[in-house]
Amino acid sequence: MTSSKVTDAEATGAPEEGYERGLGSRQVQMIAIGGAIGVGLFLGAGANIAKAGPSLILMYALAGAIVFFIMRALGELLLYRPVSGSFAEYSREFLGPFFGYFTGWTYWLMWVVTGMAELTAAAIYVHYWFPHVPQWVTALVFLVILFGVNLISVKVFGELEFWFSMVKVTALIGMIVIGLGVLTFGFSSAGDTAAVSNLWAFDGFFPKGIGSSLMTLQGVMFAYLAVELVGVTAGESENPEKTLPKAINTLPWRIALFYVGALTVILCVVKWTEFAEGVSPFVKAFAMIGIPAAAGIVNFVVLTAALSSCNSGMYSTGRMLRNLADSGEAPKVFSKLSSTKTPAFGIFVSVLFMGIGVVLNYIVPEKAFGYVTSIATAAGIWTWLMILISHVVYRRAVVAGRLPASSFPAPGGSVCSWIAIVFLLFVTGLIAYDADSRVCLYVMAGWAVALGIGWAVLKGRNPQITTRGGEEPEFEKVG
Repeated sequence: MTSSKVTDAEATGAPEEGYERGLGSRQVQMIAIGGAIGVGLFLGAGANIAKAGPSLILMYALAGAIVFFIMRALGELLLYRPVSGSFAEYSREFLGPFFGYFTGWTYWLMWVVTGMAELTAAAIYVHYWFPHVPQWVTALVFLVILFGVNLISVKVFGELEFWFSMVKVTALIGMIVIGLGVLTFGFSSAGDTAAVSNLWAFDGFFPKGIGSSLMTLQGVMFAYLAVELVGVTAGESENPEKTLPKAINTLPWRIALFYVGALTVILCVVKWTEFAEGVSPFVKAFAMIGIPAAAGIVNFVVLTAALSSCNSGMYSTGRMLRNLADSGEAPKVFSKLSSTKTPAFGIFVSVLFMGIGVVLNYIVPEKAFGYVTSIATAAGIWTWLMILISHVVYRRAVVAGRLPASSFPAPGGSVCSWIAIVFLLFVTGLIAYDADSRVCLYVMAGWAVALGIGWAVLKGRNPQITTRGGEEPEFEKVG
């Protein structure tokens, strides 16, 4: 593709996609913030603290830097050509149609299984207050409500996501302020033992060795999943040229505050040996400080985080299916928009698959969450790798004069993308090494075989699909 082939429509965000540009700066900012705060932090951090001790802070900071590299790479691509297909569309353009097809369907899978997991989690949280209500009933109710929200309009989705994120942000800031108060003024029973020295006083900063700390990276990366969701909003943002760079550039302080900052304060207030798997570190800290109804407060916040993730899943799966349909890689019916400018049929089909989570809650409520969570991590790593590799190829094309430069170039060019690629491959190696988590790689291998068969069927029906309108993939021109 040459620069002359980049149309004005593409350069200004592809308005021909037909979506309503109903997401304002306020909503995009909160969607970006919410994408960096999830159940992985509120619940998963407890198990990781038990495995790594205070060094978990460093793991979150390291992974956060890599996530920022990924998002700046995505940001450069988004401002080159902001489309709702986002990384699937860039994979298709720079790596070839098969990679766009594989990435789009894999990202769809990631959000479908995440939706199953979050519906299960939400049902478990409600079970805390209403133990006599079956999990599957609660999961079904939430599924129907969020489906309705996503059908109304993108503005309603954005507004609901805004308030979901607001709850999470307020809770974390409140926790940090209270924790700093305990450290500074020593109030409550926790004040007697709270000290910065708790970060190293109990067997050091790496109490179980660097190896154990590194093994938590797979869980840490899971906590960062969905940070790339802001890229999917590109086709429906009111002013993507301004809102997207702002949302991406504020990522470092969000990571520093909500992950590194919150964990640092908690581990100063409560020594790391007090935490265990299955117990939220926030519940533990609130309880030791003596805040009334600590468990109930955090339970509500985590419920909000789960519903936020499921809401985002419905939004992104519908858009990804439409992008695949527009490229001839999914049934054409997915390309149709409803009267409210939403890909209603794609959302509906995705919700049907998420409904498998409701069935699992009915059949095996005690195991449902564990059956689906690990798959999302592997699918997310694939998505991030495609973003980074597409960015590397795009930069080569710009240097060669084949494509116009983006107005939001990533710092360090493609060097930071290569660093992130190596890091993600290292995390994949950790997943393969861990017997408990490597099952997700088996599932992904089966998924790859299924997609390969699907691609062969598509080629048989439409040989032109492999050439994207007769053009060779960009990587073949610049490689």
